[in-house]
Amino acid sequence: MYITKQELALLSAQRLDTKPVYSMKDDFVPSTFKSKRTAYRYRKYLESIGVLKGKRGNFKLNTSVISQLHLIQNLLPSIKSLKNARKFGRNYNEKDIKFFKKNIVYQLITLDYKAWELTKYQNPSDLYAYVKDIDEVANYLKDNKFKEGKKGRVILLPMIGDFSNEIQRVYLDCIAKGGRSTQDAIAINLLFWEKLVYKGHFNIEEVKIVQDNLKPIDIP
Repeated sequence: MYITKQELALLSAQRLDTKPVYSMKDDFVPSTFKSKRTAYRYRKYLESIGVLKGKRGNFKLNTSVISQLHLIQNLLPSIKSLKNARKFGRNYNEKDIKFFKKNIVYQLITLDYKAWELTKYQNPSDLYAYVKDIDEVANYLKDNKFKEGKKGRVILLPMIGDFSNEIQRVYLDCIAKGGRSTQDAIAINLLFWEKLVYKGHFNIEEVKIVQDNLKPIDIP
């Protein structure tokens, strides 16, 4: 079976021990990446798709994506959308989210708020929304005293990829986001198994935690 260079980069990253922070000097070494040149090439690719983030020689990896190599082609649109996300805030609380829902035409709300709507598993934190014209919506928010920056409860996402199966897209977004969203993905996996064409692989201990705390709901 042919393996792409992108898949090789992800396979190599899978070999790294789980750590909160990695370094080029100590972790991207020839024993894992064959050569220093290969290590830097793979790092550049992982940065380009948003799986790796860091400064100078230190970086963090999105292990949620790294562990789902079989889904990488399906995850790439979500990864790219999240990499190009734009954050906005005015009051930096629930009022911002209420304003957005009332005044903005969006294509799909995803991650925290949609996962909560689907599963009632975790209380939502930030509102992520796909919009057709991200610049137009950004300008509207700014005209209404929203500020764009590293913080914000409202996050705009560009529409990249397939949105024909909304539950599938939210599920893939949750895997791509990682962190607390991994548990949302597991909850969706447990409740909407039959509606998912592409499914992730999860740590059995994490699945058990979600399963034990997931309340029964009426599936539409």
